Amino acid sequence: MTNASDDTVSVIDTRTNQVVGSPINVGDGPVAVAEDAPRRRAYVTNQNDDTVTVIDTRTDQVIGSPINVGDNPVAVAVDQPRARAYVTNANDDTVTVINTRTNQVIGSPINVGDNPFAVAVDQPRARAYVANADAGTVSVIDTRTNQVIGSPINVGGTTLFAVAVDQPRARAYVTNFNNDTVSVINTTTNQVIGSPINVGDGPIGVAVDQPRARAYVTNFNDDTVSVINTTTNQVIGSPINVGDGPYGVAVDQPRARAYVANFSAGTVSAINTLTNQVIGTPITVGNNPIGVAIVG
Repeated sequence: MTNASDDTVSVIDTRTNQVVGSPINVGDGPVAVAEDAPRRRAYVTNQNDDTVTVIDTRTDQVIGSPINVGDNPVAVAVDQPRARAYVTNANDDTVTVINTRTNQVIGSPINVGDNPFAVAVDQPRARAYVANADAGTVSVIDTRTNQVIGSPINVGGTTLFAVAVDQPRARAYVTNFNNDTVSVINTTTNQVIGSPINVGDGPIGVAVDQPRARAYVTNFNDDTVSVINTTTNQVIGSPINVGDGPYGVAVDQPRARAYVANFSAGTVSAINTLTNQVIGTPITVGNNPIGVAIVG
């Protein structure tokens, strides 16, 4: 859990929903975090000092020096089979690629669209989907060659702040913050499917529970989470009330839990993805939690 205003990462035991140990000091303005499970590493983007911090997830200790990337790194996703981390540099309109075996940057930054704000990887298809917030498009990168494929995908929305992939169903879900919708891309054809899905006010984060075919969308402006059935692309039930300013979200699939970072409240809400009910009281972490990743 990245705490943007504290320059730290908090660790929660998802078996007990208790914070473990002291916060881990990282760089200036940590935003996103992603795991490379085979190598037991977590990658944290520090937007204010243009670096990525690497954490050993076995010891919760920082490894080595921060990795220099582009200007204003705000998102990261890992292609685990190919041992690559993809970092979006919002102010450069580029993506930096890190070899997660060596923690070295590979090649030159990849040019994408205007203000790349989010990235997700479809590992079976070796594709990285980059949401270009100000362009209203999604760029697709072949993670075997690190080349952009085809033209940017126009998703029919604006201010694209998040993207997540449902790999079994070959779908990418993109949040359109200003439209209060979610667009769906077929990751086999890279074509938009149907009309945007109406969710809550200011959708800013999305994560997929693949075994249960559900996408969890955080609605920043109305403090709720919308749930989408990723088989039918229909919203299920009423929005789930969480904390103030829900931002990032991640799913612990084995334990059927979704964890929501409540940016304004400094807490994390846990949702049972079997029942879509909030579990217990919010978990207190650091100031302005944004990014969430499940490790292990």
